[in-house]
Amino acid sequence: MPVLKYKVDRGIAWLAMNNPPLNALSHELRLAVVAGIDRAVADAKVRAIVLIGNERAFSSGADIREFAGGAFYAEPFLPAVCAAVEAATKPVIAAINGACMGGGLELALGCHYRVALADAKISFPEVKLGLIPGAGGTQRFPRLVGLETALNLIVSGATVPAVSLKDAALFDVIAKEDLAGAAREFAGKLIKDGKGPRRVRDVSVKHPQGEAFLQFAKMSATAVARGLAAPLRAVEAVGASLTQKFDAGMATEQKIFAELMASEESRALRHAFFAERAAGKVAGLTDQTPQRKVSRVAVIGAGTMGGGIAMSFANAGFPVTVVEAKQEALDRGMATIRKFYEGAVAKGRMKPDEATQRAAAITPSLAYASIAKADLVVEAVFEDLEVKKAVFRELDKVMKQGAILATNTSTLDVDRIAAFTKRPGDVLGLHFFSPANVMRLVEVVRAKKTRPDVLATAMAIAKKIGKTAVVAGVCDGFIGNRMINAYSQQALLLLEEGATPVQVDKAMEKFGFAMGPFRMSDLAGNDISWHIRQRHYAEHPKLRKMRIADRICELGRFGQKSGLGWYRYEAGKRDAIPDPVVDQIIVEERRALKLEPRRIPDAEIVDRLVFALVNEGARLLGEGIAQRASDIDVVYLAGYGFPVQRGGPMFYASRVGLKRVVRRMKEFAANPQADPAFWKPAKLLASLAAQGRGFEDDPPKKGRSGQEKRRG
Repeated sequence: MPVLKYKVDRGIAWLAMNNPPLNALSHELRLAVVAGIDRAVADAKVRAIVLIGNERAFSSGADIREFAGGAFYAEPFLPAVCAAVEAATKPVIAAINGACMGGGLELALGCHYRVALADAKISFPEVKLGLIPGAGGTQRFPRLVGLETALNLIVSGATVPAVSLKDAALFDVIAKEDLAGAAREFAGKLIKDGKGPRRVRDVSVKHPQGEAFLQFAKMSATAVARGLAAPLRAVEAVGASLTQKFDAGMATEQKIFAELMASEESRALRHAFFAERAAGKVAGLTDQTPQRKVSRVAVIGAGTMGGGIAMSFANAGFPVTVVEAKQEALDRGMATIRKFYEGAVAKGRMKPDEATQRAAAITPSLAYASIAKADLVVEAVFEDLEVKKAVFRELDKVMKQGAILATNTSTLDVDRIAAFTKRPGDVLGLHFFSPANVMRLVEVVRAKKTRPDVLATAMAIAKKIGKTAVVAGVCDGFIGNRMINAYSQQALLLLEEGATPVQVDKAMEKFGFAMGPFRMSDLAGNDISWHIRQRHYAEHPKLRKMRIADRICELGRFGQKSGLGWYRYEAGKRDAIPDPVVDQIIVEERRALKLEPRRIPDAEIVDRLVFALVNEGARLLGEGIAQRASDIDVVYLAGYGFPVQRGGPMFYASRVGLKRVVRRMKEFAANPQADPAFWKPAKLLASLAAQGRGFEDDPPKKGRSGQEKRRG
């Protein structure tokens, strides 16, 4: 099937792009567009040209799958396509529906006129890939929508409906329906009025205080960029539309685009983009795997996690019943839910009727019988196996056949939980991250007996509620928390050796983490990790005790919620204030261990924490707990605040070089205070390092599970 269909009707040449699903501008389509324009210009019967997409999109932009090869730059390169369209001697009209994004929007800007459906999605998302628009978007867009609007959309990467730009010169017609009819009518009017091409490049950019606004934009972008280069470079490129002539501005845009394309930051962001899409491809599932119908949801537990999970489903339009054991706990949970929605309205993030509708979708209950007809139930009670045993035995009694039973456990054995029921094939883990209604990540934990249709349904439901789902196998902590255990252990050992919580946090935040390990622990609640450590101590009596962290918790210093943790917090504020009490505890425990503190460089802090993640990630791959290295990256980017510009721990390690990672691990193992077994490279890591390869060079194969046993 051709990627572009050409026909002439009553003096109008129709060029219909047809590269499903979203008309990505592949090399083949770019060739076809230019050929179609040339054909129409050469045809004496054609007096106007309409470039239109398919039913889903005008065009979603460049085919970024071509970035890795030469096809992306193959002629006609997208800037040349836009220039060829703009140079056409007959009027070219872009008929826009669905997605009109990035390179697709640049193609539309190359056209002389634009007709759009009101709900067409308009955006320049390139900044999210560490890039800027590279086919004239930074130069043509400001000429039609103004400097401020152009900067806001290009720097943010936000998507807006076409109708929101109705007051700008971007669209000549905004139609509610029948795009082809509106384009035909507009083209006919151009022909009747004898109007020819109207090129965007000929429009000038004006702003009463242009230089001052650009300076303000730079400061604003710096404040929100969090170390990312692309937002600031976007300001620079858009600024050229004001300070330079069109061709010079295009040269500036091309230079910046090329520099960003070659940057480590953009490579990392592009990796993250593809990794998130790859995570949806699950071994053993295909497009033909059946899914169960889910229209009603239940949540067991109205605490912080249960309430957040309930809101996640309600926000996506699912009716939810929340079950608690006691009226007081139920009332408290529902009050928290109402407070959240009221706050969202007060901050302008949600309309009042929308908040009312979502809150009304959540029904409180004290009776398991009230959820008997639910299609999916998510247990979110206290992280104790006996408590969960009681819940799942009750669910097994009351839930209808075919219902999916999910546990939100963050560390416990999902196989054991499934065995509490007579229907283990219907059980799996849905590990949400707190706050569940905000955090994007869900670990979907496949137990030994989880049926394929249950897993496929869970993946689809996660997508429906706006989550990024990653499949994990069963082990203590799954992917994220098992790795964070190794990371946290190193952070605590660094305190014994001479570092402070402030130093460790600042080093990791400078590396790019949203929060260092101690601030993160205070936010999550130190009692959570304490409870997990106590279980580990009981299960592994020889395990080294983390006395500094234990003493912090023995004093009731559970973090922000108690006002005291690794830091102290003033009422109503989240500022982490160093506390001498914590410093004294650290000094006392060093003395008890007979350790002399040493000066620890920030580089050692970063490498120990990050490479601890990497080694544990390699073990997970070797055991088959994680399907692929990029899945681990998605978990850490979406759930743990790993710096997106680094691409995730496994990608970062591959870019650093696995030989260097192993060399550093050997240095850490030689530390007199270290546990050499901790720093023994995982088999997969050692093998890839020896071969000079990276993790993505050797994606795990099915059946790798069990090659490595997790160290106790």
